[in-house]
Amino acid sequence: MKKMISVALSCAMVMSLAACGGGGSKPAETTAAAAVETTAAAADGGAEEKTEGAGDAAGGDMGEELHFKLAENQPDGNPVTEGMKKFAELAKEYTDGTVNIEVYANAALCDEASSIDQVQAGTLDFSRVNTNTMAPVVDAFGVCGMPYLFSSTEAKYKALDGEAGQKLFDMMEEYNMIGLDYYEAGSRCFYTTNKPINSVADLKGMKIRVQQTEVAISMVQALGAEATPMDYGEVFQGLQTGIVDGAENDFVSYYTSGHYEVAKNYTLDGHMAPPALLICSKAAWDKMSDAQKEGVRRASKEAAEWQRQAMQDFQEESRQKCEEAGCTIIDVDIKEFQDAVASVYDEYPQYKEIVDLIRAAE
Repeated sequence: MKKMISVALSCAMVMSLAACGGGGSKPAETTAAAAVETTAAAADGGAEEKTEGAGDAAGGDMGEELHFKLAENQPDGNPVTEGMKKFAELAKEYTDGTVNIEVYANAALCDEASSIDQVQAGTLDFSRVNTNTMAPVVDAFGVCGMPYLFSSTEAKYKALDGEAGQKLFDMMEEYNMIGLDYYEAGSRCFYTTNKPINSVADLKGMKIRVQQTEVAISMVQALGAEATPMDYGEVFQGLQTGIVDGAENDFVSYYTSGHYEVAKNYTLDGHMAPPALLICSKAAWDKMSDAQKEGVRRASKEAAEWQRQAMQDFQEESRQKCEEAGCTIIDVDIKEFQDAVASVYDEYPQYKEIVDLIRAAE
């Protein structure tokens, strides 16, 4: 499956970049602005085996036929969007066709923040959002954006698929939302135009573009650099003209944005790795029978596993393209960076319980 996904991703990346070319414009910031196409056989690893007895697996009478809408702000072909399509496909299969979910990609319904409001109100059924976007509503999700929290992707999902992740989902219920699963959105790393970052000392005095979040700003300042919030669409020119010395993002965004063309030094520090999550309104959830709920949960779990692998494949593909273009990939001592930002955790004592659960899971 991994080989087939990788080949499809490679082809889709070329089409995606070609579509965005012309006039020097760069695509908007995404969790992974990439395309992914795959056959049904590759996507589910043997749909024939799963189809048989799907109704029995979900546990009895399915109930009435239901139709729902799912909001996704990424475009068609993005690994996150394709994960939502996989979820909708499997949800229909595992509920004997009674749960029908239409995915509206490319923010056709609303942006992420608005989708959370609508899910809470029950006017939207499902949405895929980032934990950073959820944090202003359910503060505890801000923990997922803390610096150097996850030691690896494997450790991240060991924690999020376990007690720590479930505790966060439990907190959503008082906000009329049901959390289903966590999806992969990449790990953010620093990249620079001239001076490479080999250690914390190299960051001193550098102007680094960051997202407009308190944690991101505090982290960069703790590392000795000057945090420079800037709209994503302005970053390419900012790097090119020297307004900023560097920025930070995952490999997919680094490549598809074209930032690799002007900032050739990419440091593998993985300072932030906030996941995405799939949410359902309590109003929609309460319309489902127990059997339908079980089928939907099963669908989300399998879609999340598929999407995480698809995203990882494209991250690797993007890294290869950047290296072929002459970018330098730099390994660093992560512990040095972790130690430098320890004070940031003191600013957020409300996250300590979840932080401890995440670290205990490793």
